[in-house]
Amino acid sequence: MTSASSLAVFLLPGWQNSDAQHWQSRWEALYGYTRVQQHDWNHPKSGDWQIQLEEAVLATPEQQKIVLVAHSLGCQLVARWAHYSHHVHRVQAALLVAPPDTQAEPIHHLLPTWQPIPTERIPFTSAVLASRNDPYCTLARAQWMAEHWGSRLDVVGDLGHINSDSGLGDWSEGHSCLQALIKQA
Repeated sequence: MTSASSLAVFLLPGWQNSDAQHWQSRWEALYGYTRVQQHDWNHPKSGDWQIQLEEAVLATPEQQKIVLVAHSLGCQLVARWAHYSHHVHRVQAALLVAPPDTQAEPIHHLLPTWQPIPTERIPFTSAVLASRNDPYCTLARAQWMAEHWGSRLDVVGDLGHINSDSGLGDWSEGHSCLQALIKQA
């Protein structure tokens, strides 16, 4: 297990960023995690987002392991970046919450640079947290992504897209999942 002081936890919000009520924003305030900023949250380009993540990784001291906490399109970012980066060895684990199906309605035509969904195995410990009633991804597709990525799949109930609309507050259950994943890695 790695001590908390030797970890850098990066928050990777999805399309349109995470608002103040989103659990990611609350974790940023509560635990001091670092949000990886994107140049354009409203018109996301896969390559641009990968560059921002790569720069955040390279700016982190070499002795620190990195944990990624992704929501929605941030999950697709992790899967894409992990395939192309030469620095994946720096990452200890990734929590992938509510990955969207970017190949399905209603969003496929809005996110052309995010298709196809990566099918390569993610080379570090990862877990997908999925909701049974996510409007942007069926449970079957979340399972398909988890299988291809080599991620454990945890179904967290009927929480919609696991965002601000889900009314999760600080989402202590999600943070417990993160802590367990870090211990497992």
